[in-house]
Amino acid sequence: MKIGFHTDAFNSAYFSFEKCLEWAQKNKVHYIECGLIDGVSWIHGLGYQPHVALYEDPVLLRQKMASYGVQFSQVDAAYPLSGKDGPLRGVPYVMKSIQWAHLIGCPNVDTTDGMHQPAGLTDEEAMELMKSSYGQIIEVAEAHQIIINIEPHGYFTTKPDMMARMLDFCNSKYLRLNMDTGNTFIAGQDPVAFLKRFLDRVSHVHVKDVSESLAASVRGHQTGIAVSQCAIGDGVNTDNIRQCLALLRDHGYQGTLSMECEGQGGPMIEKSLTWLRKMLDGLKIKIEE
Repeated sequence: MKIGFHTDAFNSAYFSFEKCLEWAQKNKVHYIECGLIDGVSWIHGLGYQPHVALYEDPVLLRQKMASYGVQFSQVDAAYPLSGKDGPLRGVPYVMKSIQWAHLIGCPNVDTTDGMHQPAGLTDEEAMELMKSSYGQIIEVAEAHQIIINIEPHGYFTTKPDMMARMLDFCNSKYLRLNMDTGNTFIAGQDPVAFLKRFLDRVSHVHVKDVSESLAASVRGHQTGIAVSQCAIGDGVNTDNIRQCLALLRDHGYQGTLSMECEGQGGPMIEKSLTWLRKMLDGLKIKIEE
C-alpha cells in the first residue's frame, strides 16, 4: 500500500501547496491529495492555501511535483452533487477536474453529496438528480480513463444502502468508492462493516481518527468531519482503523492510504505518520515508496 496525505491538514497553518510538497519530501511521503479550486481566490493567490487552482498548468505542476518525488493519488472535487445546484455547479466542476487530472497523471477524482437532506427535494428526487449527474460525469471519466470515487461524507453517502444504490448509478468500472474511516464513524456507522460491504469497490482510502470528545458530542448527528483535530492513533476510532487496514490487506488492496487530520503545521500529522507506518509494519503490510 501507499501512504499519502490530504493537504487540508495544513489549512490552519496557511501553507502553500509547494510548502506541502516540501513537507512530503522531508518526511518521505510520495503521494498527495488536494482540493481543486475552479477560479481565483485571493488567499490561494497569496500563497496561504494548500490547494491547487484549475488554471494552473497541469504539465508544469507535474514536473514540479516530480522534482520533490511526489505525485497525486487523488484530487478532490467534492462539491455536493445532491442539491438543486449539483447539476449547475458540481457537474461542470467535476468534469473540468477530470480533464485536469488526466493531464497531470492523477488516477482518481473524489466526489460526494451534501451534509444535509437537500432543501426542496425528496430523497428519491435527489437520488434521481445525482444519477443523472453521475451519468454525465462517468461519460467524461471513461473517455479520460479517470476513476470517479464517491466518498461517504453526507446525508446519502454515509447510509450504506444509499451508497450501494449510488455505486450502481452507472455500469462502469470507473465509478468506485473512496472509503473514509472517520466520516463513517462520526455518522454513526461501523467503519469495518461499511468497508466489508464495499470492499470490491474501494480505490482510495482516507484514514481518519476521531477524538473521544468529538465522538461523544456529535456521533450520529453529523455526517462528516471537515478535518480531524485528533492524530491518527490517538482517538476512539483507532481499533476500527486497524481492522480496516487488515481487511484491505487480506483483499489485496494496493492503493493509497491518505491521512486526514489537523497537521498543526507538522507535529500532529507527523505523529499520525509515525503511527500509521508502525501499524502497517505490525500488520505485515508492505509500504510502497
